[in-house]
Amino acid sequence: MDALIQSLVQANFAPERIIPRAPMARYTTFRVGGEADVLVDIASAEDVTVALRAARHAGVPVTVIGNGSNLLVLDGGIRGLVLRLAGSCSAIRREENLVLAQAGASLHAVASFAQGQGLAGLAELAGIPGTIGGGSIMNAGAYGGELSQVVTRVDAIALSDGKPLSFSGPKLDFSYRHSAMMDAGVVVTDVTLSLSPGDPSALRERMEALSRARREKQPLEYPSAGSTFKRPEGLFAARLIDECGLRGLRVGNAQVSEKHAGFIINLGGATARDILTLITEVTRRVQDATGVHLEPEVRILGEEAG
Repeated sequence: MDALIQSLVQANFAPERIIPRAPMARYTTFRVGGEADVLVDIASAEDVTVALRAARHAGVPVTVIGNGSNLLVLDGGIRGLVLRLAGSCSAIRREENLVLAQAGASLHAVASFAQGQGLAGLAELAGIPGTIGGGSIMNAGAYGGELSQVVTRVDAIALSDGKPLSFSGPKLDFSYRHSAMMDAGVVVTDVTLSLSPGDPSALRERMEALSRARREKQPLEYPSAGSTFKRPEGLFAARLIDECGLRGLRVGNAQVSEKHAGFIINLGGATARDILTLITEVTRRVQDATGVHLEPEVRILGEEAG
């Protein structure tokens, strides 16, 4: 990885933004996972272009993450270069009824900005613990709201050749937990949202009410990646898991939450292997009992240990 690090330094990446042997447990909300060979903290679209060029020069693969809220990084870690678009890539601004956000801005920050500006359309999404870039890729949603309802343009850079791309209108190809960006091999850099005027006080009250509901119903006191499974058509994953008697099921220190069966949580000291084994066991038992195949919503990255 020395050649990669040298290329990044020569491209004027500040040394503090280049992290060799990055412990991925520090960069994911599950708090598990091995080391990435090299992680770089991205601050702009130009950073993405430069980092991709350095990776191509060094001949290493590239993995893209946001704030790690929907990831399970395996215990063997990630080979090559990880681009992290989070706090350093989080500017938000308004143009009339449009909100333009860098991909690393958290959904909570974007929703709070919109609320403060008297713009409606994001209140239901404020509690999703992800970035606007990652949320747009997977069409994140909650409480009847989805980003597909408000995202009108996504700017990105192709992983293959570093060229800029944009998606808008039908080209976004949104569906349940899916978008065109998911299949295109891109790094999302900027997202444009079209919102409508709203009363700031009413929007704040709505956001606070939903935040209380999350705290009451979800195991937010434990590390997790949010909802572990996608919703089967016409059904609810948590209800199926509960009806199969799997609430509280453990593998090592990974557990199906007793508070909300749709969450797998890290009780403390869990490994990625514990979590992955539990995901597999829940999937098998629900399939055997109901005939329904649960598909993970969590993105699984990296290599098994040893």
